[in-house]
Amino acid sequence: MAKLNSEAKLIFRVAIAVPIFRLFDYLPPQTNPIAAIGARLEVQFGRQKTIGFLVEIVKHSEFPNDKLKQVLRVLDEQPLLSAPDLQLLHWASRYYHHPLGEVISSAFPVILRRNQSMVPTEKYYGLTELGAATDSLQLKRTPKQKAVLEMFQANHHPFSSSALCREYKNWRAPVQQLLAKALLTTQSASPSQPIDALIKQDALQCNPPQQAAINAVCEGLGQFSVFLLEGVTGSGKTEVYMQIIQAVLARGLQVLVLVPEITLTPQLEARFRQRFAVNIAISHSKLTDKQRCNAWLQIQQGSSAILLGTRSALFTPLKNPGLIILDEEHDASFKQQEGFRFSARDVAVVRGKFLAIPVLLGSATPSLESLHNANTKRYQWLPLPERAGQAIAPVLQLLDIRNKPMQEGLSNVLIEEIKKTVAKNEQVLLFLNRRGFAPTLICHACGWVARCLHCDANLVIHSHSKQLRCHHCGKEQPLPDHCPACKTGELTALGLGTERVEKVLMQLFGDKTIARLDRDSTQRKGSLESYLEQINQGSVDIILGTQMLAKGHHFPQVTLVALLDVDSGLFSIDFHATEKLAQLIVQVSGRAGRAEKQGKVIMQTRRPDHPLLTTLINEGYHCFAKTALAERQLAALPPFSYQALLQAQAADDAIPQNFLQTVLELAQHINSSETQILGPVPAPMARRAGLYRYQLLFQSSQRRSLHHLLDELMPKIEQLKQGKKLRWSLDVDPVDLY
Repeated sequence: MAKLNSEAKLIFRVAIAVPIFRLFDYLPPQTNPIAAIGARLEVQFGRQKTIGFLVEIVKHSEFPNDKLKQVLRVLDEQPLLSAPDLQLLHWASRYYHHPLGEVISSAFPVILRRNQSMVPTEKYYGLTELGAATDSLQLKRTPKQKAVLEMFQANHHPFSSSALCREYKNWRAPVQQLLAKALLTTQSASPSQPIDALIKQDALQCNPPQQAAINAVCEGLGQFSVFLLEGVTGSGKTEVYMQIIQAVLARGLQVLVLVPEITLTPQLEARFRQRFAVNIAISHSKLTDKQRCNAWLQIQQGSSAILLGTRSALFTPLKNPGLIILDEEHDASFKQQEGFRFSARDVAVVRGKFLAIPVLLGSATPSLESLHNANTKRYQWLPLPERAGQAIAPVLQLLDIRNKPMQEGLSNVLIEEIKKTVAKNEQVLLFLNRRGFAPTLICHACGWVARCLHCDANLVIHSHSKQLRCHHCGKEQPLPDHCPACKTGELTALGLGTERVEKVLMQLFGDKTIARLDRDSTQRKGSLESYLEQINQGSVDIILGTQMLAKGHHFPQVTLVALLDVDSGLFSIDFHATEKLAQLIVQVSGRAGRAEKQGKVIMQTRRPDHPLLTTLINEGYHCFAKTALAERQLAALPPFSYQALLQAQAADDAIPQNFLQTVLELAQHINSSETQILGPVPAPMARRAGLYRYQLLFQSSQRRSLHHLLDELMPKIEQLKQGKKLRWSLDVDPVDLY
C-alpha cells in the first residue's frame, strides 16, 4: 500500500484500455489516497469516466502537478489480480508489443472493466447438520423441496446461485423454504472439501502408457515443467487429464483447463461433472457477461476448483493454482487474431513458469513448434501410442475419384459404403470444411461470377435463406433469379457446401435421420448441445459437418468417416497449410471406431499419389511431422526462426503501401543484418471488407534480435502521422499470413 505524503505528492501511474503505448499520470484521490498496485481506479479520461489500473506509484511526473487530474475513486481495496498475474500481463504486453492498458483490461470480465465500484459476490448454499441427517421422504408432500434436498445430499458440496440455475431452474422458492426449515444455510464462499468427497465416480483402469503419463505429471506437481501428451485419437487423453486433476484437487489446488472451441466445452464439462464433486466454473463467449463474471470470481475467490474455458479464460486469476491443461494444443483457435494477438498456448507456458506449476499440453497431432520443443528437451514428451480399452485403430483408405461419376460430391463407392453402414444401425460422419450450398455462382452463358463488392472473394450461395453471403465481411444479398450481366443466362452453382451435400443425402437416404452441424445450423442457443445429445443417443444416422466436428468429440457409434474433399488444402501459399491439413485429416479420421467396432475412413481425392496423403496413410502423423520439421529447418522457417507480421489496411490503396514503405525505411535504420524484412506486399486477400490490405514480414533466426528491432520500431510507428489515416496491427508469431 502507498499513502499520500503531505510534503511530496505521490503520482499514480495508470494503465488505461486505449491503443496507446504509454501510461497516464494522476494524483491520488482526496477521499481515499491509498491503493495497491493492480487495483482498479475510476478516472476521468478526456470527457469520459473510465476504469484504469494502477501500475506504479512514483514521486515525480514529467507534467506539473497542477496539470494532473485526480483519481476519482479507488475501486479495489485489494487488487483482484495477484503479483504473478500482473507479472504475466506485463510480460505479454512486452512480448506482443501491445498497449499495457488493453492487455490488463483483457484479463477482466466485461462487468469488471466498467464502472463497478463493488465486486459482486455470489451466494453459496450448503447443508446444515440437520439437513444432512434428514430423510428426504419427510418432504414427500413438497416434491420440489425434496428434489433440491436430495440434490444437495447427493453432491456433498455447497452450490452457488449460478450452479443452482444450471442444475435446477426453479430453485429459488424451494431453497428459501429449506433455509426456513434450517435444512440449508447460506455462506459467503464454498469451503474446502474432504478428499474423499471430491470424486463421484471411480477412475478407469489405465494402460501402461496412460499410467506412465499420469505418474510423470503427478511427480512434477508443485514445480514448473511442460509436458506434451501426444496420444493417438481415442487413446484416453481425457482419462489421463482427470486422474491428474484428481491428484491436484487432493492437494486443495485449482486446475485451469483450456479448449480451443466452444463446441468442445459441453462434452468435456459433462465428463468432469460426472467424475468430480467440486464446483466447476465455465467460461466462453456464448455465456452472458454476468455468467462469465461469476465464473471469474468463483475461481479468483477460490470457491470453484476447476475452470473450463476457451482462449479468453487464460488470464483468469487462480487463488490456489495447481495445474494448467491445454487440450488440442495444436489448434489455431488458441491464437487471438485481432486486437491483443496473443497465443494462449505460449502464454500458458509462461504463466506456468511464473506460478511455478506444471503445464500439460495434449493433442493427437501436436504443433510442429511443440514437437520441436519436445525434441530439444524443453518439454517432456509423453506418448500414448495405442487406443484405450478395446477400441481398434480405423482402416484408412484413399479413394481416387478421377473420372468417376459423382452425385454432389459423393462417389458411387462412398454411397454404397454409407448404405452398408446405416443398414447395420451404425453411424456415418461426413466431413466437408465448407458451409453454405456452394462457394460460387456463375452464369453459364456469359461467365459472370457473383463476387463480393467489398472483398476479393466470391459470394457463397446459402439456399435455405435464398441469399448470397460473403464469409469474410458478412455482407448478404438476395439470390438473383437471372444473371445481372447478360440478363438471360442460366445461373449455375459451382462447388460443394454442406447445404448442397445435405440436400443430396436427403434424396438418397430419405428414410434416415441426417444432422448437419456447421456455424449456420448451430447459431440458436442450445442447438449444438441438442445435436450432440441426439448423436450420442443414436437417434442420428448420418452426421454431416465442418471443422467443429473434427476434434475432441467421442461418438462411439460412428464406424464410417468420409472426408469429401481433401484436395482443397493441398495447395496454399501459406507454409502452415500442410501442417493444418495433416492435423485436420488425422483429427477427423479419429472420430471413427472409438468403441469396440473397428472404424473405416475414406478420403476422396484426385491426388492419391500426393506425398502428404501417402505419408499419413502409411506412416502416420509423427512421420509426417518429422519430414515437415526437416523441411522447415532447411527453409529457415518457424520453429527454426521467429516472425512478426505488420499489417496495414485502408480504403485507399496507396495509403497502406506508403505507410509500410515508411516503416520499412525506419526499420532499416535500426536493423542489423540479423533480421530479414520482406515487403511491403499485398496480403493474400488484398481487399477485405472494403479495405486494401498490405503487410511487412520481419523474420530472424534469433528471437532476441527480432524483439530488439520491434522494441525500437514500435514507438516510432506510433508517432507517424500516416498511422492515423489507416488501421495497422502487429502479429508476433503469426499462425497464418492471411
